[in-house]
Amino acid sequence: MHPRLLLLYAVLFLAGLALAAPARAQDSLYTVPGIHVDASAPSTTEALNSAIAQGRFKAFQTLYRRLTRQADWPRQPQVDAQGLLRVSRGYTIANERRSTTRYVADVTYMFNPDAVVRLLRTANIAYSQGAPKRILVIPMSPNVSHGPWSNALMAPAFQASLVPFTVSGAEDDAALASLNFDTATWNDVAAVAAKNRVSEVGLAQALYANGKMAVNIRRLGVGETPSKTSVEVPMLQTVGTTYPAAAQAAVRAIEDLWKTRSAIDFSQRGRLVADVRIASLAQWGEIQSQLATVSNVTGVTVTAMDISYARVQLGYQGGADQLREALAGAGLTLTSRGGGQWILASTR
Repeated sequence: MHPRLLLLYAVLFLAGLALAAPARAQDSLYTVPGIHVDASAPSTTEALNSAIAQGRFKAFQTLYRRLTRQADWPRQPQVDAQGLLRVSRGYTIANERRSTTRYVADVTYMFNPDAVVRLLRTANIAYSQGAPKRILVIPMSPNVSHGPWSNALMAPAFQASLVPFTVSGAEDDAALASLNFDTATWNDVAAVAAKNRVSEVGLAQALYANGKMAVNIRRLGVGETPSKTSVEVPMLQTVGTTYPAAAQAAVRAIEDLWKTRSAIDFSQRGRLVADVRIASLAQWGEIQSQLATVSNVTGVTVTAMDISYARVQLGYQGGADQLREALAGAGLTLTSRGGGQWILASTR
């Protein structure tokens, strides 16, 4: 048999193996640490069991709010203690203290990604999956500057945000001096973004007017239309004392912008055809493995193949933007060439 045909058959065989691999969500996303529990009961064992059960309810609410948009928080499924056990994987304990009638500890709860996903789909609730990439936050008040507002955003309390972020440094101010919140595009921040090794930027503007502080967030991404959101924060005595609450509102708004873009409505379905450049057999196998980790990809069909490229049809749930977001989390880029043509590539 011709060597080129042997290689092509090997590529197709590996594709089939990779596509059969089950899609798995990142376990870390479904782990909730630092839940403080404190319960009393007639015995130590009863107090422990009561504390762990109470903490599991708190942990599930934390997980639910981590995965879903704020607008859907009132729709949290009401799950009883046995139901929560069915979606749980276990827990670990730290800082334990106990007496004959009381149990106190800090608990980390692990939930089963597949079971949680089934619960949310059954309730028809859109949810995010995969960890977002780190973004650069540029503080503005109203223009780019460093001081109390920047310090509030850099407070340690916000470093555990669902959307990991870095606040631009004072050394970046000169390059951003002419930045306009309302008209800024990716080109205006591209150099600073490259320096900080990020592909997304969030402008975080704090404005005081009429006894209230407005927090405006504008997200900029490579080749994407900017998105914006705003929230009002009640004044707490002075502007300076209001900044911590405003920073908390800013972080939540940044998270919600990401969730709005990434939360998948599984009642919506689509298909698209993408071309993939193949530099080597190993690279093609890696791309197939990456695709297999994206849970809203429902099917991959190879419709054409040569030694140097493949054409694949992707079936997916949610919208095309959500598909791109999910693929990015798996280390893949999906780029439109216009006219319904797409290019799929690995960033690894």
